[in-house]
Amino acid sequence: MNLLVKSKAEGRDVVALAEGVLTYVGFSAHRLSVGERLPVSSQDKEICLVLLSGRISVTGEAPGQGRFDWQNLGDRQSVFEDKSPFAVYLPPGSQAEVTALSAVQIAVCVAPGDPSADLPARMIAPDSMKRSVRGKAANTRYVCDILPDSEPAHSLLVVEVRTPSGHSSSYPPHKHDEDDLPHQSFLEETYYHQVNPPQGYVFQRVYTDDRSIDQAMTVENNDLVTVPKGYHPVTVPYGYESYYLNVMAGPKRAWQFHNDPQHSWLLDL
Repeated sequence: MNLLVKSKAEGRDVVALAEGVLTYVGFSAHRLSVGERLPVSSQDKEICLVLLSGRISVTGEAPGQGRFDWQNLGDRQSVFEDKSPFAVYLPPGSQAEVTALSAVQIAVCVAPGDPSADLPARMIAPDSMKRSVRGKAANTRYVCDILPDSEPAHSLLVVEVRTPSGHSSSYPPHKHDEDDLPHQSFLEETYYHQVNPPQGYVFQRVYTDDRSIDQAMTVENNDLVTVPKGYHPVTVPYGYESYYLNVMAGPKRAWQFHNDPQHSWLLDL
């Protein structure tokens, strides 16, 4: 299984995870020109739309809620701005349409939904998202929790991370592939990458303890990395900045990870 999904340089559909590759996580990213529309149907899933850049309006209908209409969302032109994104949560059975009011980049994050939970569709404002700094020295990175486990959803966890030039991220290597709470949770994951300047690249490795998975990848702008299990660190070459959008989901909505014991000594530095 090739864990790297290459992006397309042109067209509306930038990159997508093929149906059935993962059990819990689905993902696609899109670019829209002014006036272009993107229809979204959640069916039996739940969806988090993350506005990466540009301005949009989102209209639609959700079960038991009726129509919703959020106009003129968006105030960042790049994921590398020091700003949180706008996002929209759609429960199962929702129908929505995204209209681009400028050049737009948008991500569609998908996971199993629970229609009986009666969660409403909602707009998630940037000022409601927790921002934090994680790590230290050349392990420092900047985190924005878009849809954490403290906010209502059935399966989805969504977070974005900016990593400075020359730094490592998702590091020391950690994993979350065992249903062993409170010590570790089982969560599949995708990494949607952007690089600044865009001609750059980052390195990501995905590996398991028994090396049944062990892939080291050169990841370019807009590429997607699939993490069905295992450790998954990222390294950013000097001169370039890294952005990635993480989508996680599993049988239980909790994020508990386990560091690779071979590298856990790094936490003592």
